[in-house]
Amino acid sequence: MTTSLPEGTTGVLVLADGTVMAGIGVGAEGEALGEVVFNTAMTGYQEILTDPSYMSQILVFTFPHVGNVGVNVEDLEQIGGGAETSACGAVFRDLPTDPANWRAQGSLDAWMKRRQVVGLAGIDTRALTARIRDAGAPHGVIAHSATGQFDIPALISRAREWAGLEGLDLARAASTLQPFEWNEGLWQWPEGHVQSGEPQAEIVVVDYGVKRNILRALASTGAKITVVPATTDAESVLARNPDGIVLSNGPGDPAATGQYAVPEIRKLVDSGKPVMGICLGHQMLALALGGRTVKMAQGHHGANHPVKDLTTGKVEIVSMNHGFTVDRDSLPEAVQETHVSLFDGTNCGIRLKDRPVFSVQHHPEASPGPTDSLYLFDRFMDAVRAHRSA
Repeated sequence: MTTSLPEGTTGVLVLADGTVMAGIGVGAEGEALGEVVFNTAMTGYQEILTDPSYMSQILVFTFPHVGNVGVNVEDLEQIGGGAETSACGAVFRDLPTDPANWRAQGSLDAWMKRRQVVGLAGIDTRALTARIRDAGAPHGVIAHSATGQFDIPALISRAREWAGLEGLDLARAASTLQPFEWNEGLWQWPEGHVQSGEPQAEIVVVDYGVKRNILRALASTGAKITVVPATTDAESVLARNPDGIVLSNGPGDPAATGQYAVPEIRKLVDSGKPVMGICLGHQMLALALGGRTVKMAQGHHGANHPVKDLTTGKVEIVSMNHGFTVDRDSLPEAVQETHVSLFDGTNCGIRLKDRPVFSVQHHPEASPGPTDSLYLFDRFMDAVRAHRSA
């Protein structure tokens, strides 16, 4: 059955409970299925939409004005692919504005069309955000058609039948297929992204859906970087004789990806080499050390999250994007909690007491910001240099 919606409707968001929100379609025509989450960042919509950690998710932007800085090739966060390995849909309060920025190379709407990202504008995003905050992240379908005709019962059924992110390994699809090297550093005025200088240490990054700015931040500390696929075994990583290993961010359920990744992470930890985990890498490191992870109701998504570093007492404003969390009560005695969220008290960092191994839930590369946690890359490289000296 095709349902005719109010005049001017070219897009809908349909939730598994039967809720239908009508608006104006943006970006690609078609349908996208996923978990609906809100993001509270005021800047960085292109970086957010290209973060592989948002794979199989529909993003609701709480900031009402989106599109004014356009898009460009430098601000892409994923290494390759499009909406199939990043956010599949986006919901805005207002229609994206025309670009008015010296770095813009195109409009957000046209870029979303090319990437096959389905968008919807004209929605009360405050009400939708409050709903997600109170009831948890729902399953939904976002649809865009110039005809304004949608089979609402079919869309509801599709949303209800989706199993969700629990038990879903998405890192394998988000990861690179072949190893590659990286030497581009962080963005600097006026040069832009500069090439790193003489390498001080060789680092292997296990790619579960890595963001470019993680690689840039590492390169800017003096790392010579080799990125390897998510399914790479520990023996192959260690055969490269790295000075340190980074477990990257990525999408999906850490317990599902951990079926093949956790045994290899245990071997990497047992090697004695410095290890740093970020986001999904943090969660899977916790699993490898004997902890467990649990699904959050709405997760943490934004660039204004306060986190306390328990080792220094410093409170940082950080970027976050995760729907699973490490259960601190499951952590063994050998693991120390190092960071906590000041929003809800959830775990945001751990370290081994007797080895140079640590991880954080938040994003220290934080593209486009804030940069309060960039020091963690220096902390990791200090551990690398100390291990080399020893």
